[in-house]
Amino acid sequence: MATFLYRIGRWAFRRRRLVGGLWLGVLVLAVGAAVLAPAGEEEDLAMPGTESQKAFDLLDERFPQSNSQGAEARLVFQAPDGQRVTAGRNKATVEDAIGSLDRGEQIASTTDPYATGAVSKDGTIAYSTITYTADAVDLTASTKSALEEAASRVRDAGLTVEIGGSALDAEEELGGTTEMIGVAVAAVVLVLALGSLVAAGLSLLTAFVGVAVAFGLVSALSAPLGLTSTVAILALMLGLAVGIDYALFITSRYRDERARGSEPEDAAGLAVGTAGSAVVFAGATVIIALVGLGVVGIPELTKMGMGGAGAVALAVLVALTLVPALFGFFGRRVLSRAVRKNVRPAGEANRPSGEVTWQSGEAPGPGSERPQSSHGAGGRPGLGSRWARFVLRRPVAVLMVAGLGLGAVALPALSLELGLPGDESKSVETTQRRAYDLLSEGFGPGFNGPLTVVVDLSRSADPRATTDLVAKTVRAVDGVESVGVAVLDRAEDTAVLTAVPRTAPTSGATKDLVHAIRDAAPGVEVDTGAGVLVTGTTALNIDISEAMSDALVPYLSVVIGLAVLLLTVVFRSLLVPVKAALGFLLSVGAAFGVLVAVFQWGWAADLIGIEQTGPVMSLMPILIIGIVFGLAMDYEVFLLTRMREAHVHGASPGEAIVNGFRHSGRVVAAAAIIMISVFAGFIGMNSPTIQTMGVGLAAAVAFDAFVVRMAIAPAVLALLGHRAWWLPRILNRVLPNVDIEGEALSGHVPALADASDTAVRRLPVGRD
Repeated sequence: MATFLYRIGRWAFRRRRLVGGLWLGVLVLAVGAAVLAPAGEEEDLAMPGTESQKAFDLLDERFPQSNSQGAEARLVFQAPDGQRVTAGRNKATVEDAIGSLDRGEQIASTTDPYATGAVSKDGTIAYSTITYTADAVDLTASTKSALEEAASRVRDAGLTVEIGGSALDAEEELGGTTEMIGVAVAAVVLVLALGSLVAAGLSLLTAFVGVAVAFGLVSALSAPLGLTSTVAILALMLGLAVGIDYALFITSRYRDERARGSEPEDAAGLAVGTAGSAVVFAGATVIIALVGLGVVGIPELTKMGMGGAGAVALAVLVALTLVPALFGFFGRRVLSRAVRKNVRPAGEANRPSGEVTWQSGEAPGPGSERPQSSHGAGGRPGLGSRWARFVLRRPVAVLMVAGLGLGAVALPALSLELGLPGDESKSVETTQRRAYDLLSEGFGPGFNGPLTVVVDLSRSADPRATTDLVAKTVRAVDGVESVGVAVLDRAEDTAVLTAVPRTAPTSGATKDLVHAIRDAAPGVEVDTGAGVLVTGTTALNIDISEAMSDALVPYLSVVIGLAVLLLTVVFRSLLVPVKAALGFLLSVGAAFGVLVAVFQWGWAADLIGIEQTGPVMSLMPILIIGIVFGLAMDYEVFLLTRMREAHVHGASPGEAIVNGFRHSGRVVAAAAIIMISVFAGFIGMNSPTIQTMGVGLAAAVAFDAFVVRMAIAPAVLALLGHRAWWLPRILNRVLPNVDIEGEALSGHVPALADASDTAVRRLPVGRD
């Protein structure tokens, strides 16, 4: 693979105008397709195979008209203190507002609260349901303006009115200013890490190209494939983070090769052949983990995984082709000012730097930079080397502090509760949240999460009597506030009842109530032959959350097994993969602990605008595992590749660790800060889903990069010594050699082979 990528890097450098033109064409086509494509619909979550989903499918079959309606809005009215909405003037104001909407465009129906009994017992709160003929994304501006104007007239009359329902959901912005702050932080980190505005700009430019293409493709395919805005945001988030990181890794290696005297074209080939090999492997792990989300069985999660995987694949392609092409366009300006003084333009000999001898542990494989001394430039060890030597002196202490610290942060994860956010999780500044609160105040906390009981009467001898028995049975279950009048279809083979719980939709008591109704159903089914199914948004959310909990351990086992297998192939070691997998478990557990502390317990929730605590979104744990697995392998590969390079060339275990941190520590730290900044930039968005994802991913990357990979990993390697790189002979013969260090490139660049041979001959035989 290294040889193949080496040729790609050289070709892209030589044919930079062709490569740049091709990517520009792809970008224009993707953006054009996105602009011309129709907007996609925001589909509800579905969970095939669950009882709630079976009930929805039955309703689609037996009640097609009721399930094919468009968006819905709910106007919630509250009378001033001491008054009632049933009073003459207030009632006239409410009826006036509803009547103005009834004559509007895209209106399917409106309800009169005074005719339907949608008035609270104390007469202070009432609501009207407005059903539209189109989905929320297809509602025109004039239709939404009419809704707002009706509410405004009611407010002018002295009443309080708020708007709930799905009609306004499409107005939530996909972005904001906080993600721009994250990108700005990433830009500053790139400049500091690379010491060149041009090199930093190159990494940002290539990342933006990949993200723009991915975002354009997701937007263009949103309507035919049913991709939601969450899929687009995940593609944006992942594509931006990994795109910057992958470009940074290859750019850093290119600058190293130029600094040691390689010609620009050779340096581009070597950078893509070595760092590019790691990029391909790292990207492949992210893609595999994301595509694997499809095994859970939730269509929305599958789409999110596929969209994110596509964005990562584009980031890899951009890094392997467009990045080396831009090396050719920018020339020596990619290099830092200090290196530029000693590097001549292509074709001219570089300034001689004197004879160089490799010190112990400083003889990595082909393409590595030549150190001037055992400490690097100027004879002073860098921060990475100093940290590595500190860990080598105190491996047990570092391991204990880091491991116990992550364990303590992970403890809240034992209280993890899963659910799906609704209007109750939105900011109190939004009208949807205020409408939710008014309905809870007027009609009880369970009103916002009614349960739908679907009765299949196709095998019942007496449909009416069976329906009455079901209503009586449901009404008798403890926790049911009320049961509405049953509605039968024309064929009288299906009945629908609405049961209102006494508790809120996300309450644990409501979850118990759903199971209690389902436990009571078999008795009715045996006596009548009818089928009783409990569904509704609340029941579906409960089913999805339970399915996510059940799938968490199997999916985590698959991911861990995959990590061990892939790392065994890459590093040709058994203990290194096991160490990496256990470290990944620690970082993910700590990230879950942060999610519980912030979103369930409310710790520091005010800092990020979380006003309502509740269960963690049920999709988050599996989604974070899938994403963080790939990112964790990024850091593992980029850091340990340099260690293995030194080890296979005879360096002692300790110096191999120092070598890895000397060459990759700074770049990995910069890459981690960039990812954290990008993910944290999405915390300020209005969507609870994206906020949870931003917090979880930022925390997981921080724990994995700085605690697991930079503290626990070197401490464990130091304690294991030579045993860390042990591999049974039979596996050594069977496993393929992926050559991620680029050993095969020495045959293509003779000078590098000579340097490597000389380095090995000069290595001391002593061991730490």
